[in-house]
Order: sequence, then C-alpha cells, then structure tokens
Amino acid sequence: MTRKRPVILVGMAAGLIWGLVLLRFGPPLWYGPDDIALPMAVFPPGIVLLAMIGRLAQRRFFDNAIIDGQPFAPNSAASNDQKVLNNTAEQIVLALCIWPLAAQVHGPGVAVALGVGFAFARIAFWVGYHVSPPLRGFGFAATFYPTILAGISAVAGLLV
Repeated sequence: MTRKRPVILVGMAAGLIWGLVLLRFGPPLWYGPDDIALPMAVFPPGIVLLAMIGRLAQRRFFDNAIIDGQPFAPNSAASNDQKVLNNTAEQIVLALCIWPLAAQVHGPGVAVALGVGFAFARIAFWVGYHVSPPLRGFGFAATFYPTILAGISAVAGLLV
C-alpha cells in the first residue's frame, strides 16, 4: 500500500465527520426567511465556482502557451485547477438534485448549512490539490458525504 491511501482515508473519515457535524449543528444557525434558504444555500458554492473559473481565465490570459484555449500541460497547476473545477461542477449538480428535498423534509436550515459547508470544503479540496493531491480527500469527502447523508436522511424522513 502506498503512503497516499492512508492520507486519503483519513481525509475521507474527516469528511464524513464534517458531514455529520454539519447536518447536526448547522441547521439551527439559519434564522432567515424560509423562501430564500435555497438561494442562500447555493450562493456560497456559486462564489467558489466563480473563483475557480476566474482563476483558470487568469491563468490563460497570462500564459501564452494556453491563451488560445490549448490543453493544459498534464499535472500543471492549471490542469489541477481544471480538475478541481470539473469535480466542483459535478458536486454542485449532485447537490442541486438532493438539497431541495432535504430542505423540505428537515427544514431550510439544512440546505443553508450544506451550502456554507460545501464552500469551505471545496476551498479545502482546491488547496489540497495544489499542496499534495492526497490531501484533496478531505475536501472531496466533506462535500460529497454531507450531500449523500442529507439525501439518505431525507428519504428516511419521508418513510417514517
């Protein structure tokens, strides 16, 4: 076993714990009107997505080798940013499919907590990718697991 797997495994476990804490303690922090909870939930992830897109645009603008839309060099910082952006877009689509039901079943604070937690976790994913790719495990798990847990919890809530 390589040394990378234990680091990734610890990050995944921490991401699962993050999700449990987020779902348990995050929702009561929302005191806003119910009708803006879902827009408020997706706003923080949107800001992070905006930063990622902007960073790639900035990289292209200042690098003659990629200014015309050429592919990024494998394993370059720009290539890593593209991977982070792609995964973030995938995670946002998944979230948009699950968070509304979770908010209906468990209250609007769930969605807001998920959105704020998502933004912080995606930044951790992005930074982790640049520092050492195995460190991205936490950021991935801390966005994926809370969404999955919210979905499972919502379905369970409907069945009870």
